[in-house]
Amino acid sequence: MDTKTNAAPRSGIAQRLANVRQLMEQRSYDAVLIRDEANLRWLTGATGVFDFTGEYPHAAFITADGSWLHTDSRYINSFEERLAPEHPWVLDMDAQAIPEWVAKRVCETHTTTLGIEDDMQLSFHQGLVRALEDRSLAVSLPLMHADLRRMRAIKDEEELALMRHAQSITDAAFEHMCTYIQPGMSEKHIRTELERFMFEAGADGLAFASIVAAGPNSANPHAIPSEYIAQKGDFVLMDYGASYKDYRSDMTRVVVLGKPSDQQREIYDIVRHTHEECARAIKAGVEGNDIHELSRSLIAQAGYGEHYGHGLGHGVGIDIHELPVFGRVKNIIEAGSVITVEPGIYLPGIGGVRLEDFGVVTEKGYEPFTQSTHELCVIDC
Repeated sequence: MDTKTNAAPRSGIAQRLANVRQLMEQRSYDAVLIRDEANLRWLTGATGVFDFTGEYPHAAFITADGSWLHTDSRYINSFEERLAPEHPWVLDMDAQAIPEWVAKRVCETHTTTLGIEDDMQLSFHQGLVRALEDRSLAVSLPLMHADLRRMRAIKDEEELALMRHAQSITDAAFEHMCTYIQPGMSEKHIRTELERFMFEAGADGLAFASIVAAGPNSANPHAIPSEYIAQKGDFVLMDYGASYKDYRSDMTRVVVLGKPSDQQREIYDIVRHTHEECARAIKAGVEGNDIHELSRSLIAQAGYGEHYGHGLGHGVGIDIHELPVFGRVKNIIEAGSVITVEPGIYLPGIGGVRLEDFGVVTEKGYEPFTQSTHELCVIDC
């Protein structure tokens, strides 16, 4: 197969590969090696192939004019079926370990500088070094320092469309749950129904392990659903999302079982005000830390500063946590970034509130994909 990409890329997959090659030229890399499945999904556009098990069964080797993709017999048919008809990849499943396969590519392409991912497993890195040494190849292995993650932070229209669709499933699930949840249901019961609905509504998978926390448990930001039985007067917090063609959504809403108490209404209104003020402050070019500090300031001014400790938001895409972030780390938020806004207040022994949307940053502002209301859902019981 001719692996040259002489035609100017228009958008999407071709542009992503072109961006990687531009990075290689800037960094004087002869080639790059990519194993992270989220990076490979982004680069290849192949859906329904990657199972994100942490096994790392694939590898891509890219030069200025060639692109090779190594896999095994469990996936080769799926790649052949799911890659675009005019894809640039030379596919193989040589019956050899990936480090030896990489060393073979290095030798064939006369590579002396091979860029690698920062989070490559140490055991794989050691195996790669041994494979290169066994062939007496003098190769430097510079880290790419999250360059691919930074590229992935800026979404193209195809990616935005997939996340909008994933969020439409998530929104529909919340509407359903507002009519379903009643006192007497356990957190696990509520989670099961929430996830069942998303799958029936078209989700390919879950964006992450759904959080359902009721009553005092809702004061734990990352609570694991338990046998706790929701009671009249409880908050029920749901932090969840759908996955669609490997892209994810992320949303948090709380409902209250029966008329909310004055304190419940107070903290809900503070969180909602904080969320909406921060969303209004977002646009391309802002410093992420500044938006996070705005959320902290607003909640502290309302008297609940000690009950809000996490970051305001994170990027979303193929991974549920991507760049950029609204947190203590400084980073400029660029147009095309998809990021959450999720302030919260958590009162131990009482309960907690988090209100989370996610959407895209534009030159002029922040456009949430989330369509679910910011009004507190009060369930009659």
